[in-house]
Amino acid sequence: MLLTAFGGLMWLLFTAMLVLAVVALVMAGLARDDAYRAANKQSKMFWLVILGVTVAVNLLVPMVFLQIAGLIATIVFFVDVRPALRQVSGGGGRRGGGSSSDGPYGPYNGGR
Repeated sequence: MLLTAFGGLMWLLFTAMLVLAVVALVMAGLARDDAYRAANKQSKMFWLVILGVTVAVNLLVPMVFLQIAGLIATIVFFVDVRPALRQVSGGGGRRGGGSSSDGPYGPYNGGR
């Protein structure tokens, strides 16, 4: 019983790692190549290769050390690279496209 629960937990963990890696790979592929240079990050091809290898390792090679290394690369992409790409691509911040003078209830007009 305990061994079955542990196996199920490990399967769930490895599946979550695979899903995160696939999502990161898709997001890396959708970003513009010049955004990586503008954000002063590694090239788009670098991230596509790293995240592609991570997906392949998660699918084909049951080596926990390599899977953890891929998880670290995926986390770095989500925490460091993706926010920088969004910032230089104009998508970093407010979703409504408001200006910097907008308050929580709309634009600030200086008391007029």
